[in-house]
Amino acid sequence: MKRQIFGILLCAILLFTLVGYASGAAKHRIYLITMDQMDQHWVTVDAGAKKAVKELGNVDYRWLAPDVKDDAKQIECINNAVAGGAKAILLAANGPTAVTSALREAAAAGVKIIYVDSAADYPGEQTLATDNEAAGNKAGQELKKALVNKGITSGKIGIVNVNAATASVVARENGFRAAFKGTAFQILETQYGEGDAAKSKDIAANYITQGVVGIFGANEGSTVGTGNAIKEAGGRVIGIGFDKSNTILQLIKEGHLLATMAQNPDVMGYKGIKAAVAVLEGKNPGAAYVDTGVSVLNKDTI
Repeated sequence: MKRQIFGILLCAILLFTLVGYASGAAKHRIYLITMDQMDQHWVTVDAGAKKAVKELGNVDYRWLAPDVKDDAKQIECINNAVAGGAKAILLAANGPTAVTSALREAAAAGVKIIYVDSAADYPGEQTLATDNEAAGNKAGQELKKALVNKGITSGKIGIVNVNAATASVVARENGFRAAFKGTAFQILETQYGEGDAAKSKDIAANYITQGVVGIFGANEGSTVGTGNAIKEAGGRVIGIGFDKSNTILQLIKEGHLLATMAQNPDVMGYKGIKAAVAVLEGKNPGAAYVDTGVSVLNKDTI
């Protein structure tokens, strides 16, 4: 009798172990690969992804990112994800063409690609991003309105951008420039700070010495640098930016920035994981492009 009970218990333990193992093995391994680890924007994408992972319970999730915005380092992250057994990758592409070969190899290995924030020139299952051109245009309209309200209807305006390759920030710049077409304002040649706040501050400070009336920062680091340069210069210039961080919000509260165009990176990460799991389970993730929205944050709305 004791032997029978022992045998039953042993079988139960083995069955529980096998079920647990099978459950673990059935988890979808999904990697998030962002442009860098510097911006709070990416931390928020990661937080949204983790929320979806917790809800689903069947995802083995990992976040990889270069320490700085660098195509070669991002390619290395993609290759490492594939080598690490990724079934899907959520990617914010640093450049539209630089990573295509790595993505082609990933796809050949059966990896599904979901784009968050910025897509590459390679087919993915879905893209979740801001309508960056429309948001950039909104930034331009807000700056133009603020200048006109101060009685300024002409003058030079500077743009601090990340680089000339990343699709999302290029679209923001295009939209911003379009807002000033047909006006007496002169948009100066764009300067690039690689999304680094210190480099962006130097660029913005140089614009200020050139006598600009306004400056647009096209991402988080560019906006922080712009706000800090205006702060040091005594607030003679109106600055407007893109993305939301505690530092940016503080600069707005202190009056050194007019406003920022706040994306919804948590939605990108959350819906990105849900889309990846849907694809891996043979389901339709929905629309090929999902606009995750943008809000204007200023002193009145923060």
